[in-house]
Amino acid sequence: MIRVMAQKIDRRKFITGTAASAAGIILASKLPACKPATESGSPSYKINEESLKYRKIDSHVHVNLYGTSKVEELIDISDRLGIEKLIISRPSVTEKVTPEEISQFNDMVISVAKQHPDRFIGQMTLNVQYRKESLEEIKRCIDIGMVGLKVYHHVKINDPLFYPIVEKFIDLKMIILMHAECQLGVGGYRMKYDVKARPDASIPEDFVDIAKRYPEGMFQFAHIGGGGDWEYECKLFKDYPNIYVDTSGSNNEENMIDFALKYLGEDRLFYATDNSFYQGTGKILASNLNEKQKRKIFFENYNNILRKSGNNLM
Repeated sequence: MIRVMAQKIDRRKFITGTAASAAGIILASKLPACKPATESGSPSYKINEESLKYRKIDSHVHVNLYGTSKVEELIDISDRLGIEKLIISRPSVTEKVTPEEISQFNDMVISVAKQHPDRFIGQMTLNVQYRKESLEEIKRCIDIGMVGLKVYHHVKINDPLFYPIVEKFIDLKMIILMHAECQLGVGGYRMKYDVKARPDASIPEDFVDIAKRYPEGMFQFAHIGGGGDWEYECKLFKDYPNIYVDTSGSNNEENMIDFALKYLGEDRLFYATDNSFYQGTGKILASNLNEKQKRKIFFENYNNILRKSGNNLM
């Protein structure tokens, strides 16, 4: 039975489709020989050239996190992929972080953005458990050119501690990017509710709650390609237009981007990598999106967010 079914597959379509879906892997090679080919051996899909066709804003990048993602590496890889701007941040991944440490992380991002203003735009981070210090840090960072907020799992996005921060970013007309988790279920067991390891990690229901409370706010749900239940996430966010989804993460599951488009529309998806650059780019190129939709996701959608606060690219 398997042999008979296999004979019905159009081999040329299989080769072409496989080459496109493997974009993230192929892009990583600098060797000219690493190109998808037709049966005759001639190049059929030039990944690098395809990537360079589109203007790009990477809406989720970390700098000097976990001792990796050094500035020179980020510049090199963005040159090769044609990423025009990288929205960078350095959030704290430890449970307890002081306001002084937060300021040091933000200073690092500010320094990088000042050294390479043609490539990087800085996003601040906070620990909202410190309300007074957080509001002061927001003012300091905005005054020196940072846009938006990136936070990790110190406090859930819908915790009352976040309310004054959300209200401040509504006034600033800037987006809040929050680390998010939504584990897959097995046999009816929804592991996304098993948050013993990270009890304050935000899950999709938390985003819906804050989006309903603050419909004028803008919330970016991080990395649907991060290994979570992206189908559940997209279905849940369908009726909440102020929740935007970034496509970052190292997972390249088939149909992820097309599924997200179906449920969220072409205006609420952001190109992002979360430092998995080739995977993040390849999954967009390998999708069934048309040219207009690819241009929106790669560049225009996030640029429209920046436009709200007057920080858009021309």
